[in-house]
Amino acid sequence: MSRLFLTSAGFVNRKIGERFILELGKPVSDTRILIVAYAKNPKEEFFVNESKKEIEELGFKNIDVVNMQNDVDVPDLSSPDVIYVCGGNTFAILNKLRETGLDKFIIEKVNSGVVYVGVSAGSIIAGPNIEIAGWGSEGDKNEIGLEDLTGFQFADIAVFPHYHEELKSEVLEFKNKVNYRVEPLTNDQAIFVNGDNEEIL
Repeated sequence: MSRLFLTSAGFVNRKIGERFILELGKPVSDTRILIVAYAKNPKEEFFVNESKKEIEELGFKNIDVVNMQNDVDVPDLSSPDVIYVCGGNTFAILNKLRETGLDKFIIEKVNSGVVYVGVSAGSIIAGPNIEIAGWGSEGDKNEIGLEDLTGFQFADIAVFPHYHEELKSEVLEFKNKVNYRVEPLTNDQAIFVNGDNEEIL
């Protein structure tokens, strides 16, 4: 049974972080978190560090960070309790996850009970496919020409992250062309998926 926190901006909204702690079912001090990122430049590294800082501010200390830009092999890790997949260009991240084999690692762990936290691209990748990532005026460019857009399929939800009112018509247009659910999320929102139960936070 998958447990997912699909977010636009991680734990920027502290209430989401507090709910995350409640749902862990074990003490913060005993929780091991694996952050998976693809930071190719200092700007992207800054956002990964900000994510790590947010997690530390919630009280977590046992945090591993894998930057796929540098770490090309699947990490030899004992099982984490939480896998936290950062944002960036969704097409590039999914492609790199496949190249490193981390996609299989993540799917296996989450399907066996590890909690999944997605941030922006990380939330999109958790869904049925990542087509939504390239949609609209603020979408990612598929610069690598990724053809297989299949996501991790943890939930039948396509997250539209960083939503604001000006994007309403674009989201509606996308909803009308696909046969799965589309959920727009502002930077203060998240979807908590617990098996068959879902809740907008």
